[in-house]
Amino acid sequence: MKKIPGIIRPELQQLPQVKDRMTFLYLERCKLNRRDGAIEVMDDDGTVDIPAAAISVLMLGPGSSITHRAMELIGDVGVTVIWVGEHGVRYYASGRPLTKRAGLLLQQAKLVSNQRLHLAVVRKMYAMRFPSEDVSKLTLQQLRGREGSRVREIYRKLSKQYDVSWSGREYNPEDFFESNAVNQALSAGHVCLYGLAHAVIVALGCSPGLGFVHVGHELSFVYDLADLYKAEVTIPIAFEAASQDLPDLPAYVRRKTRDAMVEQHILERMIRDLHYLLADEEEAGEEESVVYLWDNIRDTVPNATSYRMGDTP
Repeated sequence: MKKIPGIIRPELQQLPQVKDRMTFLYLERCKLNRRDGAIEVMDDDGTVDIPAAAISVLMLGPGSSITHRAMELIGDVGVTVIWVGEHGVRYYASGRPLTKRAGLLLQQAKLVSNQRLHLAVVRKMYAMRFPSEDVSKLTLQQLRGREGSRVREIYRKLSKQYDVSWSGREYNPEDFFESNAVNQALSAGHVCLYGLAHAVIVALGCSPGLGFVHVGHELSFVYDLADLYKAEVTIPIAFEAASQDLPDLPAYVRRKTRDAMVEQHILERMIRDLHYLLADEEEAGEEESVVYLWDNIRDTVPNATSYRMGDTP
């Protein structure tokens, strides 16, 4: 993508794509209108027309506004709109999910609800973060112990590298400035990752609350997905920031995290990794606008059919 002041002018073939049908486009500081079958994007530097059918997910950042006519077109072609902070570092709201089918959500619910399958996803998550270890036979308790040990080692290494004192992850959610510099930096950076993870999850039609490692919170799956990238993105940035005498530590960390997420293609990786974790094969095909009826014997039966007692499709 080519960035100019204000909007990001896209070369459509360069937009992040997943399975050749999911295209994410981020825009900021611009006005969106409708021109025939295109979304007209305007800012102080000019106008760009983007074919609505060429985008799947539209992420609207700070300073953007959109007209009712543009939303009509977006609704007609099935584009998902998500309102986010700068480069997705905060999640605010969203429209319809990208998919018209519930396959990915049903798969997520199935994996969460079955103890054996649930543990298999947890093992996948651990293996993605620490690929050098064989976790195929580890229990959940053993996985937690291994993860704690490896994460503590990461903190110790960075503490020594940046000469920053580290005594553990200590913070008060109600008082950001109560904790020390490195914990403040970690909190500021993690929030950025959570925002992008939340946007990806809802765009793909999954539930932010159905987590595997984290459970019981409305953002459990958001925390799960974001955890996959902390060791390479937010944790090193936090220690580097804490080693300096910065006038505005949180702002510095947010900017660094934003830039790192763009440079390391975290958005594209989150989409790919989410599909891998849920091992969803059905959604890989072309989408259909289809509604089924649930059947306790045959799983699903066709909709829009008048059934009588004892009918078998």
